[in-house]
Amino acid sequence: MIRIAAVGDIHMAPETQGTLRPAFETLPECADLLLLAGDLTRHGTPEEARVVAREIEGLGVPVVAVLGNHDHHDERPEEVAAVLEDAGAQVLEGRGVVIRCGEARVGVAGTKGFGGGFLGRSAGEFGEPLMKEFVRCSRRCAEGLRASLEHLAEQGCDARIALTHYSPVPETLAGEPLEIYPFLGSYLLAEAVDTAGADLAVHGHAHAGTENGMTSGGVRVRNVAQPVIGRAFHVYHLHDGAGGGAGEEAGR
Repeated sequence: MIRIAAVGDIHMAPETQGTLRPAFETLPECADLLLLAGDLTRHGTPEEARVVAREIEGLGVPVVAVLGNHDHHDERPEEVAAVLEDAGAQVLEGRGVVIRCGEARVGVAGTKGFGGGFLGRSAGEFGEPLMKEFVRCSRRCAEGLRASLEHLAEQGCDARIALTHYSPVPETLAGEPLEIYPFLGSYLLAEAVDTAGADLAVHGHAHAGTENGMTSGGVRVRNVAQPVIGRAFHVYHLHDGAGGGAGEEAGR
C-alpha cells in the first residue's frame, strides 16, 4: 500500500508562516510522499517561496511539487522553484521523478498545465497568433506530461501519478462558473494521461470545484485544492503493482 498525501492552492505569504507545519510534521505517521499541486504562493515572489520552504523542509517524507499560475505571477518561477528545491522538494515541469516508498517505486510526472477547455467547448489553434500560442502552450504541457508518464513506465514503476495544477477533466470543476472552465483546465491533459497511463491524477486550481472525477480512460482524478479538501492535506492509498486501484482516507 502506497500512501500519497496531497494538497494544492495553499497560497502562502509571510503572515501565514507556520500554519501548515504542525499538520505537515505528522506526515511520516500517515503518508509516504507529499504532493503539492501548485499555487503554493500568493504572488510568486521568492520571499513567499521561502515561507513555503520553511513549511516543507525536513519533513521526513519526500516532497514533489508543480507550480501554479500564482507562482508565475511575479514572473520569477525559476527562482521560486529553486527556493523550494533548496528545501528538498522536487519541482517538476515536463519531467518525472521516481520516489522510493518502502519497497515500492512511485513515479510522479508533473506539469503546471494550462487552460483551453474541454471537448466540445475548447479553444482551437486557429486565428490570431496569441490564440494559437495559448493552445500551443497547453499542448506543450500535455505532451510533456505524456512523455514523462511513458518514460516512468519504461522504468518499471509500481505506480504512476500525474501531478498538475490545471485540471484534466471538467468533473472536478463542478461548482465553478461554467464561463471560466476554459481557464481552469484542458482536455489535452486527460488525453495525455489516458494515452500514457497512470494510477492517479492530482490537480488544484479550482477552489470552488469538486474533489472526485475520472478521465474517459478510467483514471481517477482528484482536485486537492485546499479550499476543496478543507484540510492541510488529504491522503490517497494506491495499491502498488495492482493496476491502478486507489482508495482514500481523511487527511489532517
